[in-house]
Amino acid sequence: MYNEYYTLVGNDNEDHLRQVAEAVDSNITAIAAKSPGLDTTRKAVLTACNIMDDYIKLKEKYEALEKKTARLKKGTSL
Repeated sequence: MYNEYYTLVGNDNEDHLRQVAEAVDSNITAIAAKSPGLDTTRKAVLTACNIMDDYIKLKEKYEALEKKTARLKKGTSL
């Protein structure tokens, strides 16, 4: 990731871990292209912030869908 090699270890399969690494690399590379003067640590922190922003938005959407599904199962109107 970002021209460095890391060994990722986890419970998920290799394809999933590779997908995670590629997403991180893509995100940090995009930040580096927009702000080439930033040091690697700042690029990594901005990458983490972007990924957490995406995660929180997706989690909020998921929770809203869960509530909507629960209401539909109970037969109440939205």
